[in-house]
Amino acid sequence: MTSYVEGALVKDEKIVHLGHISLWSLWHLIALGLVLLPAFGLGLIFLIMAYVRYKTTELAITTRRVIVKHGFVRRRTVEININKVESIQVDQEILGRLFNFGTLVIAGAGEPQAPITGISSPMEFRKAFIEAQDQAKGGTL
Repeated sequence: MTSYVEGALVKDEKIVHLGHISLWSLWHLIALGLVLLPAFGLGLIFLIMAYVRYKTTELAITTRRVIVKHGFVRRRTVEININKVESIQVDQEILGRLFNFGTLVIAGAGEPQAPITGISSPMEFRKAFIEAQDQAKGGTL
């Protein structure tokens, strides 16, 4: 089964960097699931929710755009041309700094801000984006 990102690629477009949601950002669902597991398996619902959120969130930087996909039944996507992105910000709270996850806020020209929460290694994603944007503009590093 191909991923959404792989299926969305157009001719001559290549994936430069793949991002992932952090399991640490799902700690509340996992902890609740483990605590409530003895209660008639009620915790299994929360563990399944965490698993589905983890498996159905895709992030990628390609040679042409930034692609983000959330959801299983209800899909929500954000695709912004790499040259239209004006800024990419990283927000990390204390737990995020300790466990290397955070929120990316992508702002594009004429686009509303697109916050993407719970991203693993957000500074690495931001760096890969800046490098890809520089390459798309024909610059050198």
